[in-house]
Amino acid sequence: MKNQAGANPSSSSSDKILVAATKIAQAHGFSGLNMRTLADNLGIKAASLYYHFPSKADLAAALAKRYWEDSAATLEALWDETSVPASCMRRYPDTFRKSLESENRICLCSFMTAEYDDLPEPVKVEVRAFTEVNVAWLKKVLIAGAMVGASDAENRARAIFAAIAGAQLMARGRSDIRLFDTLIDSYRAAGLIPA
Repeated sequence: MKNQAGANPSSSSSDKILVAATKIAQAHGFSGLNMRTLADNLGIKAASLYYHFPSKADLAAALAKRYWEDSAATLEALWDETSVPASCMRRYPDTFRKSLESENRICLCSFMTAEYDDLPEPVKVEVRAFTEVNVAWLKKVLIAGAMVGASDAENRARAIFAAIAGAQLMARGRSDIRLFDTLIDSYRAAGLIPA
C-alpha cells in the first residue's frame, strides 16, 4: 500500500527504524542495540519493531547491509566525481571522518567488528562485506593511479583501510577529531596513504 507521496509506508517505517538504530549502533555497537530503547526513542511500541525486524539479529544484519551498501555508493560517487586516483585517495579518509563529526561516533561496521565473536552469523556476513567493499575500492584506486603494482594492491589496500579505521578508533577514544586528522597526515607523510 502506498501513501499519497507514492512511498510504501512500511518501507518508510523501516527506514526510520534503520536510521535511529544506526545512530545507536555507531555509539554503542551491537551489544548496545536494545530493541525496547530503540522503540522508546522512536516513540513506538516494541511490537512495531518486531513487525519490521523479527529479531535483533535481523535488525543488525539489515543495518550492516544498508551501511556497506551506502558506503559502496559513496565510494563510487567519489570515483565518478573525479576519476583522478590521487584525489580519490586524498578524500577517502573523509568517509570515516564523517562518523566522528556526528557526535563522536565511529563506523558502524568497525564497531561491530570489535564485537565479532558475539555477532550472529548473518550480521558477520554483512560486516565482512563492508571491509571487502572498502578494500576492493582502494585496490581499484591504487592500481588506476599506478600507486603500487597490481600484485601489492590488495595488501596495501588492507593496510590503508586498517590504518584509517584505527585512526578513527583512537580519535573517538579521546573525543578528538584533530587526532584523526593528525594520524591521517602522518600516514601520508610516511607513505602508507599515497599523497
